[in-house]
Amino acid sequence: MNIKNYINGEFLSPINENYIDNYNPSIGEVYGTIPNSTKEDVALAYKAASDAFPEWSNKTLEDRSRILIRISELLEANLERFANAEAKDNGKPVSLASVVDIPRSASNFRFFANAITQFSSESHESIGLGAVNFTLRQPIGVVGCISPWNLPLYLFTWKIAPAIAAGNCVVAKPSEVTPMTAYLLGEICNEAGLPKGVLNIVHGLGQTTGQAIIEHPEVKAISFTGGTATGAHIARTAAPMFKKLSLELGGKNPNVIFADSDYDKMLTTTVRSSFANQGQICLCGSRIFVEESIYEQFKKDFVKKVSELKIGNPFDNDTNVGALVSKQHLEKVKSYIDIAENEGGRILYGGNRVVVEGSENGYYLQPTIIEVGDNKCVLNQEEIFGPVVTLMSFKTDKEALLLANDVKYGLSATLWTNNLNRTMQFSKQLNTGIVWVNTWMLRDLRTPFGGQKASGVGREGGFEALRFFTEPKNICIKYE
Repeated sequence: MNIKNYINGEFLSPINENYIDNYNPSIGEVYGTIPNSTKEDVALAYKAASDAFPEWSNKTLEDRSRILIRISELLEANLERFANAEAKDNGKPVSLASVVDIPRSASNFRFFANAITQFSSESHESIGLGAVNFTLRQPIGVVGCISPWNLPLYLFTWKIAPAIAAGNCVVAKPSEVTPMTAYLLGEICNEAGLPKGVLNIVHGLGQTTGQAIIEHPEVKAISFTGGTATGAHIARTAAPMFKKLSLELGGKNPNVIFADSDYDKMLTTTVRSSFANQGQICLCGSRIFVEESIYEQFKKDFVKKVSELKIGNPFDNDTNVGALVSKQHLEKVKSYIDIAENEGGRILYGGNRVVVEGSENGYYLQPTIIEVGDNKCVLNQEEIFGPVVTLMSFKTDKEALLLANDVKYGLSATLWTNNLNRTMQFSKQLNTGIVWVNTWMLRDLRTPFGGQKASGVGREGGFEALRFFTEPKNICIKYE
């Protein structure tokens, strides 16, 4: 499968004919190539976007909305095709892609198709001064969207949909590790009648293609999801150019469990919040803190439930845990497990590579549970981004809160308790952008999404995304 760039509504080879291999992680083999686009390809994509901007930005909201809804309908109609492509490209179970990734991608387009028709600006009457002020919300122009490999189409569309709904034109780069569904999206956009140049997709490495996008002098804004170190690099490059920045970065999320929680519900959800998508979700609860009175029981029950998860080929219907996304990432995750004992940790379950019959070269790893005694250990401070969680006990509310906040990240937190006062205190004092109480990954697309500290800058979702992708302009009219 030879992927091409999608520029001005056409599928084009990279100008320099430079390609990189695309791997199927479930079998550890190359199954295609993708362009490693250069600044010349990005310049071509920018020109297409710039040429399309005047007409697209002046289309009625109803026209834009209708096209985005059509894209969402076509994604739903092609659910099986896209889910299979996502599983093959990413290594996640096709069952997960079928019920989460692709439906959510369709929902992203539908949500912003409707949101843009309800997105209003403000007016202020200056009583006694004979003046009225009103605010215009105008599209920025050409924007850059760069998305990660863990939820390939899900997060790709999470950026693209609000950008084009607001009237911008886009130069987008999916992860070079998981490019397939972004490539297929180009076909859907053409079929839906999206005008040429409104969305342009260029493939390639971060240091080549991504760098060309963020340093292009006329790309007015960058929306990026990925690692914290990469986000810092983007900020160093783009901030001096006065580009708008939205950076959704890493997480090391606490899962705080109190004895008064609904135990069975908590246990089932904690397994999911630990190992969904092989733990490769920025929102996974990778640091599990359990109240001392139930710690030993939880430890026993958690290990038992995790041991029952089926590790297997993503296309097997009963697979719970698929392959990690790449050999390089597998080795990175395994390196953390290998230093567990040096960090004062004890592996309670897992930690080993798995050979799956028929997929012997795939990148499979057991879900891993490590008991630690110090929140300052590397395992609790650095983002591993794989099927690895740590366990610690705590005695008091104060101790639990200190443990939860004692990390450089601040994306999300999960709290399990039926104590209303504790719920309110923790919700206020947890230094994260999202707090889930007695649930996990329950998302309402109207809500702001993003983190504090090293987890990012800005917010995505709902009207926050439409505000990011527009520039406010105040108009003051004096009258007699």
